[in-house]
Amino acid sequence: MRKRAAVLCGAAVVVAGTFTAVPADASAPQSAPPASAAGLTWKKCGTADYPTLQCASLKVPLDHANPRGRQITLALSRVPHTAKKYQGPLLVNPGGPGGSGLTFAGFIASGLPKAVAAQYDVIGFDPRGVGASKPALNCKPGYFNPVRPDSVPSTPAIEKANLERAKSFAAACGRKYASVLPYIDTISAVQDMDSIRRALGAKRINYFGYSYGTYLGAVYAKLFPHQVRRLVLDSIVDPTGVWYDDNLGQDYAFNDRHRALMAWIAKYDATYKLGTDPEKIEAKWYAMRAALAKKPAGGKVGASELEDTYIPGGYYNGYWPYLAEAFAAYVNSKNADPLIDAYENFGAVDASGDNGYSIYASVQCRDASWPRDWRQWQKDNWAVYEKAPFMAWSNAWYNAPCAFWPTGSLKPVNIANGKLPPALLFQATNDAATPYEGGVTVHRLLAGSSLVVEEGGGNHGITLSGNTCLDKYLATYLTDGKVPRGGGEADAVCKALPDPKPLTAKAASTSSRGAALHRLLGARS
Repeated sequence: MRKRAAVLCGAAVVVAGTFTAVPADASAPQSAPPASAAGLTWKKCGTADYPTLQCASLKVPLDHANPRGRQITLALSRVPHTAKKYQGPLLVNPGGPGGSGLTFAGFIASGLPKAVAAQYDVIGFDPRGVGASKPALNCKPGYFNPVRPDSVPSTPAIEKANLERAKSFAAACGRKYASVLPYIDTISAVQDMDSIRRALGAKRINYFGYSYGTYLGAVYAKLFPHQVRRLVLDSIVDPTGVWYDDNLGQDYAFNDRHRALMAWIAKYDATYKLGTDPEKIEAKWYAMRAALAKKPAGGKVGASELEDTYIPGGYYNGYWPYLAEAFAAYVNSKNADPLIDAYENFGAVDASGDNGYSIYASVQCRDASWPRDWRQWQKDNWAVYEKAPFMAWSNAWYNAPCAFWPTGSLKPVNIANGKLPPALLFQATNDAATPYEGGVTVHRLLAGSSLVVEEGGGNHGITLSGNTCLDKYLATYLTDGKVPRGGGEADAVCKALPDPKPLTAKAASTSSRGAALHRLLGARS
């Protein structure tokens, strides 16, 4: 986040007014759905973590303008309601684009208070092309296998190597999925969501989305406003920057979060012995990067893989102790093993990640126009790099296939909406992936919405990950539709959770709800 309005005061909870009543029809209990609506057959598919999960599949048109044409399959999941009071389906999405939502339904249902979750059928889904949905896209398996070229194009040869990679990925997608790519986009996914609504036998849906899922939800609300009962958006995409400008904006915010990690390491010099000056520690990190560019650790962690490893720390500070230990071991003891472990835990991409990236690129490249002249990318990304080097070129190459994408582009959706019940928005002030201004913008564009801000928070995805202040607002809204009303930019403010402490034998675990959420949200959600 580059700037923040002074209206936020940092108190634990600030509500400048009362809760606003919600329209009667938005708070009334719903009729229970038929046991098998529109051919949906639910079967048990529980896991150790989420034993009550059920799964089903749904056929939808590849092209919704041609409903009798080719059909594709969406994979659905649900945790069924158990309370007498039934409030309808709650569709949930973890973002991406490209995130799988099947186990996410279990996470959401288990994270909400039992009495609240019991009132909803929590519905997860793999969007078109994702995971268990068919066809599932995987344009170029192993695209992120190490060791890749250095992301910073400091020589023509390095730039050419990265350009060839991006071109080859776009070309591979075009060859393998020529008939599908024109229909992998946000609008098509939104039309799928309405097909899910109809298949569930619901007049309206409740929706809860994180990250890109906030844009998905806002676009659904724009195209189907009268089918929205409740709408929760957490860590909000700026819809006015879809998608080229949003990615440039991320670079500055991630640089700030990386520097926050350096400052955190300086605070614990007794543990990490990297010094007490954050700027000098940052210089050591870039020196480590330069050394890995020349000699990758274990033959797998070069400069680009190092960035892959540390970018997740910009999403979630729970990873900081692990990243700090790996950094310290490499610098102080010439021991690369913890760094290799960190890469494998946080940075490496498996087949699921290959699928997720294929959808990420397909949606973002199709949703909006991108510069097709590489000189524009050079100009913009070198300008960012001068001020914010940490993720600038890594992010550029992550999105570079869009410069060569084989389909035409759509226009971003203007999500401004005055036809909705009150929506509830959550945003952290220092979120890097979806900077704070996105939350403020959507609050302004969705008339009657309420914005709850986590003051000082830097994590991406902030509800259901340990902040009880935020979760109380969420539970209240899902229980009775009421939202806080305050004056100014934010309607309510919650304090951020404290940053983690260095690892101890007792604390060395990533099994918290925050870690579980961020594994489900993915590396670049």
